[in-house]
Amino acid sequence: MKVNACRVKCQYFNKSTNMHSTTSAEDVVNVDVYSVKGLLSVGHRYLDVRTPEEFNKSHVDGAFNVPYMFITQEGRVENPDFLSQVSAICKKDDHLVVGCNSGGRARRACVNLLNAGFEHVNSMEGGYSKWVDSGLAGDKPAETLKTACKFRP
Repeated sequence: MKVNACRVKCQYFNKSTNMHSTTSAEDVVNVDVYSVKGLLSVGHRYLDVRTPEEFNKSHVDGAFNVPYMFITQEGRVENPDFLSQVSAICKKDDHLVVGCNSGGRARRACVNLLNAGFEHVNSMEGGYSKWVDSGLAGDKPAETLKTACKFRP
C-alpha cells in the first residue's frame, strides 16, 4: 500500500464557518514501517511517545522521546506537558513520524500535534513492535527489544 507520507496542513480554515476544523484520529496518516525507514533516511524526525522505560529498552535509531502517557497509581494519564515538551525540541514545520508500541498512543499524539499547528505529522502503523517484527531493529531477538503494551485495555 502506497501512502502519501508528507501531509499538507491537516488543520484547515473553513471559509463558510470562519473557524478552524479540528483533526480527529481518522485524519491521521498512517505510514508503514518500510516507508518510515525511507522517510527517516531523508531527514524526517522520529518522535517516540512511549514511556521512558519502554524507550530505554530499545528504540528506532535517532529517535527522541516525549511520553504521551504515563502509568500512575490512578491509571493511565496523558502527559500534561506533551505539547510544550515537543514544541521545545521541534518546529511546527518539521517533518515528524510519531511512534509508540503498537500505534494507539501515536495516533492520539498526532491528533494533538496537528491540532496544535504542527504541519507534517504521520503515525507509524503498528508501532515499534511492527518495526521489530519487520527486522528493522537489527539482529537481536525480538523479545529483548519489545515490551508488552501496558496501554491496551
